[in-house]
Amino acid sequence: MLNITHANQRGVANHGWLRSRHTFSFGGYYNPDQIGFSDLRVINDDRVDGGEGFGTHPHRDMEIFSYVLEGALSHRDTMGNGSTIRPGDVQMMSAGSGVAHSEFNGDRDELVHFLQIWIVPNVRNAEPRYAERNFSEQDKRGRLRLIISPQGDDGSLEVRQDVKVYAGLFDGDETATYTPPKGRYTYVHVARGTVELNGETLGDGDGVRIRDDEPLNFARGDGAEVLLFDLRPFEVPGLG
Repeated sequence: MLNITHANQRGVANHGWLRSRHTFSFGGYYNPDQIGFSDLRVINDDRVDGGEGFGTHPHRDMEIFSYVLEGALSHRDTMGNGSTIRPGDVQMMSAGSGVAHSEFNGDRDELVHFLQIWIVPNVRNAEPRYAERNFSEQDKRGRLRLIISPQGDDGSLEVRQDVKVYAGLFDGDETATYTPPKGRYTYVHVARGTVELNGETLGDGDGVRIRDDEPLNFARGDGAEVLLFDLRPFEVPGLG
């Protein structure tokens, strides 16, 4: 069964230079029915104006990954990492015992549109770490490509949790089927475009909770980019 949260049901934050949509409770947005799902705690859909960004701020005990859809996002952190990620790049920062970072749109003329996603880790006070990787359009075209996993399988980025994340691009006749492992939960987020999931049309920003192991069929995409999360079977982060 598909439990759909439509894009217009998300939280909204408008700071002028930053416009965000929050799938789950975050910052000034609180919804007791949207605390998270399994170990998935945050999906923020952020648009940052040119020349603007997030100043240096701390995190700890959270697995944080950024997925760029448009533009270029510059990152600096107290581990000494500095880079700029663009569409196709995935950045993973394991905050562990504590790290501070900044994120900035260095292009004064173009906005940057990206997803920042937080996953609750399975270990506390670990050593902070950072990695990034590019997954080409060809890697994701008409299929679900593993981009994050506990052991870094198939060239994916490592995460400190029993979670796997897949990314896919779908247009026209392209299709893919994902069969959830028995006893697992699944979450699907449509990053942009539209796609049918088991016959249900989903649009940009829609999210779906799935709590059974029936096959999930993606079809009839129109500029669709999707993320799929394979998760442990419980409802709210921190209770697993």
